[in-house]
Amino acid sequence: MKPRFNLIGFLFRQKKAGRLQTKKIKVISGNRSIKLTVQVADTPKKREKGLMFVEKLPENEGMLFVYPVKTYGGFWMKNTFIPLSIAFLNLDGKIQRILDMEPCYEDECPTYDPELSYYYALEVNLGWFEKNQIKEGDSVQFY
Repeated sequence: MKPRFNLIGFLFRQKKAGRLQTKKIKVISGNRSIKLTVQVADTPKKREKGLMFVEKLPENEGMLFVYPVKTYGGFWMKNTFIPLSIAFLNLDGKIQRILDMEPCYEDECPTYDPELSYYYALEVNLGWFEKNQIKEGDSVQFY
């Protein structure tokens, strides 16, 4: 229950509902933790836009998609200019699935579906999870 409480506090510290807020998170694997700065996409409009039209994402930055209820379905990369890796998280922040995604400039783009339900999705530069030895089963901590 503690991770859910941390997330509630994490979200209520946001200042303006219309803008993307920047937050700090930790990705934890064993005894190691890596800090990330993320933009929080916590409304349908913010989640729909995601990282579209972003030309560069700094090394330890990303986007955290937050859903109010358990969610099914995948992500697509329409008008996304940079390749990304995405981790799908359960309610407690545990990484359930990691997928790699390529930019798409066509009218029809593939969907990257984790084939499971999730509450959060974390997008980072392509290969970031592998480079930092983060794997399914590791976790994300909100602070």
